[in-house]
Amino acid sequence: MDFTKEDAVTLERIMRWRRDVRHFREDALDEAQIERLQQAMDLAPSVGNARPWRVIRVEDAGLRHAVHDNFLESNALAAQGYEGERLSEYNRLKLAGLDKAPLQLAVFTVNDPAEGHGLGRSSMPATLQASTAMAIHTLWLAARADNLGLGMVSILDPLAIERLLEVPEDWAFSAYLCVGHPEFTDDTPLLHRAGWQENHSHEWLRR
Repeated sequence: MDFTKEDAVTLERIMRWRRDVRHFREDALDEAQIERLQQAMDLAPSVGNARPWRVIRVEDAGLRHAVHDNFLESNALAAQGYEGERLSEYNRLKLAGLDKAPLQLAVFTVNDPAEGHGLGRSSMPATLQASTAMAIHTLWLAARADNLGLGMVSILDPLAIERLLEVPEDWAFSAYLCVGHPEFTDDTPLLHRAGWQENHSHEWLRR
């Protein structure tokens, strides 16, 4: 199938307006939207077609509270790496949407899935985690195209999350995602807008 120049422009707009969202409205998503997101993730590429990602919808209030506590503890530890004005700037950043996001997903990677029969990952096992990352990015773009926001919470203790959600031993925690209707949309990354760090392009090297 050939795509048009208009298709390319639309894709570029989706990528440009994809942001790491931390400010959500609390209204719930309908199941049709969630189903579309799941189907989009199923379209993601993976090494050897292993499809190693596993997703848990975290809906229990007690589990969500425990995840939020994990974030607060991990964030306090992370803050110890800063001092002075930089610490004040860090403390002003909103680094998670756990307080309001209606859909919360814990994403894991199976360390050695039977699917794919090891194809393509025997020499580079990290491609399993890379496959999960590509699935998350596919989900991210699909959410933005459906006018939803998605934010990834990275300030968490992975082992504590694995214990909390009682996952199998061969599941490794990859990401915690918050999804919902954003309070506002912006094509400027939050850290750039807050003056923490601007976006920089990287030239492709030649050898």
